[in-house]
Amino acid sequence: MQEKAMKEKEQKAKEYEQYVKQVTPTHSLPMNMAKAFFVGGLICVIGQAILNVAGSYGLDQETAGSWCSLILIFVSVLLTGLNIYPKIGKFAGAGALVPITGFANSVAASAIEYQKEGQVFGIGCKIFTIAGPVILYGIFSSWLLGVVYYILQWIGVIG
Repeated sequence: MQEKAMKEKEQKAKEYEQYVKQVTPTHSLPMNMAKAFFVGGLICVIGQAILNVAGSYGLDQETAGSWCSLILIFVSVLLTGLNIYPKIGKFAGAGALVPITGFANSVAASAIEYQKEGQVFGIGCKIFTIAGPVILYGIFSSWLLGVVYYILQWIGVIG
């Protein structure tokens, strides 16, 4: 009796393993890398084009950079709201995480997801669910590096 139950259990485990292998998508690392490189590069090319156009209108480099950031954030949030950016992210993987557009997407996606819970407890509390740790550890890292830099200056390692 017990032996029969063990065989049935092993058979079910084998069937389940075959099912998992069947439904698990296979990925090609070189193809994923090529997609990420292409999409990330395309986002950067669009940013450079915005900088060039802004510069051709006579804006200084800092103002052109501000306009570039603003436009990239706006387009990223717009595409997130239209449910297009997640598709780009699914296709490109890490290539869609080019810092400014990926960050804007993560903030907008959280706001959109929790808007049903209201302005305060939904959007207000959850908007930085993904972006919050980035901000926190970015600020902490910059503070820590500033302390190290100050100490190195104080002891005379850095002039």
